[in-house]
Amino acid sequence: MDAARIGFGEDAHRLAEGRPLRLGGVAIPEAPRGAVAHSDGDALLHAVTDALLAAWALGDIGAHFPDTDPAHAGADSAVLLRRALGVALDRAAGRRPRQVSAVVTLDRPKLGAHRNAIAASLASLLELPLDRVGITFKTSEGLAPDHVQARAVVLWG
Repeated sequence: MDAARIGFGEDAHRLAEGRPLRLGGVAIPEAPRGAVAHSDGDALLHAVTDALLAAWALGDIGAHFPDTDPAHAGADSAVLLRRALGVALDRAAGRRPRQVSAVVTLDRPKLGAHRNAIAASLASLLELPLDRVGITFKTSEGLAPDHVQARAVVLWG
């Protein structure tokens, strides 16, 4: 059996008024703006999806769920993640994701109050114990206030 595998993913979306913001499958109702995207724009789930696929050299979210396909318009990113997880599991020869670590960069609102809900959502989607899900929140320090960005690393074993 191969050694453990690591996948890295990253995603970003422009923010606009009148759009809902979801991160890690959790609605952020106090957000003044939400992601502009073909799907629901959940940058965190998109980054995790890319990390799941990258560990097995299976491309990225855009290769599996292109934004040119009307079937994915407004898609729930949790559904896309579960589908990508299934594709990766088919390649993984019995191995599973063992840990996820992610960073979300967003200037407003502060996300600390949502940490537990976001971690629980990711744990559920990836069938991981809660202590195997690390979430860090950062701001851009005003350098990029008009977007949300997420990066994720998934360890398979």
